[in-house]
Amino acid sequence: MVMDLLSSHTSIRTYKNKKLSKEEVLELVSVAQHAASSHFVQAYSVIWITDDEMKKKLGEFSENPTQMDTAGAVFVCCVDFKRLQIAGTMNDTSIVTDTAENVIVGTTDVAIFSQNLAIAAESKGYGICYIGGVRNNPDAISELLNLPSQVFPVFAMTMGVPDEVHEVKPRLPVEAILHENNYSSEKYQTLLTDYDKTMENYYATRGSNQKMANWTQSMANFLSKARRTHMKDFLKKQGFTWK
Repeated sequence: MVMDLLSSHTSIRTYKNKKLSKEEVLELVSVAQHAASSHFVQAYSVIWITDDEMKKKLGEFSENPTQMDTAGAVFVCCVDFKRLQIAGTMNDTSIVTDTAENVIVGTTDVAIFSQNLAIAAESKGYGICYIGGVRNNPDAISELLNLPSQVFPVFAMTMGVPDEVHEVKPRLPVEAILHENNYSSEKYQTLLTDYDKTMENYYATRGSNQKMANWTQSMANFLSKARRTHMKDFLKKQGFTWK
């Protein structure tokens, strides 16, 4: 069932080195294209990396070499307004792309398409992992992939036959993310205290990489400093100046 599939997702980082065929990739991408898109702009492109040397470089640049080595397919998912720019030219119109709104629209389109791609793959028994590490070196990766202006990488996705098994990581309680009529932050102290206990037990008892940790402390450590501050200048270079 779809509900069971969605609630059983885990990130897979090592695969059994079985390549997906071109037919499989075309089918998965075609299905994923039926994702919703703001005003039907479809402001995304996906680069399928089949060249072994390029995969190696992508692994180095994204700081995720192991996944690239064994994955059955590797994709880089990008915001793409170049195609829309050409659509404007075909109609003698200069389109506006360099706005914060378009960055939001494009990133949302990429995310919805990619989640469709992930679910389609998992429905066939494949595992996937999103790799935000492509934003560690976006200039180098854009050069590697020959990305033009009006296009930028958001994340990569590896896909393949899983060679590892993980327990499903407990999510926040639904009460923490679902608000009725009005946003309420008063409930967080109690809910997050209970959730920390859940995560402490999960981390201490899971099958591998056991550790002593909880969610609030992990988030506090992760978000205590600005990350990937180079992205602002990179986006400007790619034609998004945040009007």
